[in-house]
Formats: sequence, structure tokens, C-alpha cells
Amino acid sequence: MKKTSVTILLIAAVIIMAWGSSAYNSMVKVQESATTALANVQSAYQRRADLIPNLVETVKGYASHEKETLEGVVNARAKATSITLDAESLTPEKMQEFQKAQSDLSGALGRLIAVGEAYPDLKANDNFRELQVQLEGTENRINEARNTFNKTVQDYNVAVRRFPKNLIAGMFGFDTMAKFEAEAGAQKAPEVKF
Repeated sequence: MKKTSVTILLIAAVIIMAWGSSAYNSMVKVQESATTALANVQSAYQRRADLIPNLVETVKGYASHEKETLEGVVNARAKATSITLDAESLTPEKMQEFQKAQSDLSGALGRLIAVGEAYPDLKANDNFRELQVQLEGTENRINEARNTFNKTVQDYNVAVRRFPKNLIAGMFGFDTMAKFEAEAGAQKAPEVKF
């Protein structure tokens, strides 16, 4: 009788350990997918930051009296590139700070593009047009990367919160991650006036 009980306990222990290691490994996999998606978002933002100096120099050559706009873009870029996100400290507050800096940079870029619209010679300049197209493509990449990140974080958060894996997640420190969210007022369409 004792031999049967010990055998049953050993089999139960092996099953529990197999399930636990499988659960742990699956959470590691979705966490790594989420951190890779975050790195892709940061890469897209870095691409935009790398294009900005070229765009600023091109505009500077044509519209030197638009110094305030140019300085605004440079300052916004510096602030946006100074804030970094990492999976270890991905809090909603840190995410909001990062998004605010990126939003400020987007606004400054919009004003810079408006400068290009105001100067027909600049608008016709091949360098300016090419940079404008690259920035537009980069903005699309950023949006796609953010959407992919949010989907991956959703999968990760579900994995670490769902029972019974949440027991393993709690034991090994798998916490939920924050997502990118729309900035306040984004649901309101911008007003266009001519």
C-alpha cells in the first residue's frame, strides 16, 4: 500500500513539475515577444529622430527666419530621445511620459512641415520632399509597431493573469505590462482652417 502511495505522489509531482515548467516557459516566450515588440517601437522612433536633423538642415537653408520652429523641433527631438523605455520599468506613468515626449515631437514636426508648405521653393526641393516622404513612412511604421506591441502585451498580460498560470507568474515575478494609449483628446478630430 505504501509503495502505491509513493508512486502516486511521485507521478503527481512529475506532472505538476512538467506543467509548471511548461507554464513558466510559455510566459517567458510571450514576455520576450513583448520586449521585442517594444524594441521595434523604439527602433521606429529612433528612425524618426535620425531623420529630423536632415529635415531641419534642409528647411534651415530655405527658411532661416523660421528659427523658433526649427529650435522647437530640435528641442522636442532631444527630449523625446532622452526618455527610454525598458521592459523592467514599463509603468503606465513612464509610458505616458514617453508618449507625451513623442507627441510633442510630432507637433513640432507638424509645424516644421507647415513651414515647408509656406515656402514654394522649399516645397519643390527634392531633398525636402524625400525627407517628408520618409517621415510619413516612419510615422506609419511607428503606428504599426505600436499596434503590434499592444497586441503582444495583451497576449502577455492574459498569459500572466489567467488561472492557473497566474500562480506561476506570481512566484517568478511576471508582472503585467503597460500598453501605448491614445493621448488625451485624440478622439476629437482636428480643426482645419484655410
